[in-house]
Amino acid sequence: MERIFLKTSDGIKLALNHYKTNHKEVVIIVHGWFMTKDSKAFSNLAEDFSKYYDVISFDCRGHGKSSGFYTFTNKEPIDLKAVVDYAKKQYGTIYLTGFSLGGALVLIHAALYNDVNKIIAVSAPCDFDKIENQMWKKEAWLPTLKKYEPGRWFSVRPSFISLMLRSKIKPVDIIKYVKAPTLFIAGKKDPTVHPWHTEKLYKEAVCEKRFQLFDSTHAEDLFLDEPEKFMDVCVNWLQLSSRNLHNQT
Repeated sequence: MERIFLKTSDGIKLALNHYKTNHKEVVIIVHGWFMTKDSKAFSNLAEDFSKYYDVISFDCRGHGKSSGFYTFTNKEPIDLKAVVDYAKKQYGTIYLTGFSLGGALVLIHAALYNDVNKIIAVSAPCDFDKIENQMWKKEAWLPTLKKYEPGRWFSVRPSFISLMLRSKIKPVDIIKYVKAPTLFIAGKKDPTVHPWHTEKLYKEAVCEKRFQLFDSTHAEDLFLDEPEKFMDVCVNWLQLSSRNLHNQT
């Protein structure tokens, strides 16, 4: 695995892990709020994906080893564009896999640029302002405590000004522009982004699509709770031909 840094168009330094396993296709993994590429969940996920594809995972601005402050999808599309542009120089086939706000980012990128081949959006909110985020519920804070990693927790730098801005692109407003085949995944017990968010995006999408509901909670927890099933669903989706996609949509 190669560790590299990129610079975005607005001067942010992005930290990347590039898993080069001699495949012609690459999966780009986009974490959500309060996670990093080096967290146990995402490093394990990258290792599992690297059995089938090359993998690029990265820290969004304001997380991990990347610079800047996290803006809750306001400026993070700039980060993802820099990573996709990097991948384009080496791969003809690019897949995006995003979790929570990372799921929103992969949809926003695809709608803006139409330059990736397939998408997996996990626990993606249809509108940031409508995220329930009921952190007082044990269903929300227990999984968070189980994933406690001091180094990660102290590496997160949010921009509270951006948190209050209303300039964010709402996935529900741009989903009709997504042309890449998209797998929408949600957790039945998600206390943070209730599954109706992702299901609404699925219903309003006009691309080739599929919806998968897991009996779990939020984002990377779907992978942690059922890693084999999660990987089977994702890899089977990415390996489906366009004809099979059309027949099963």
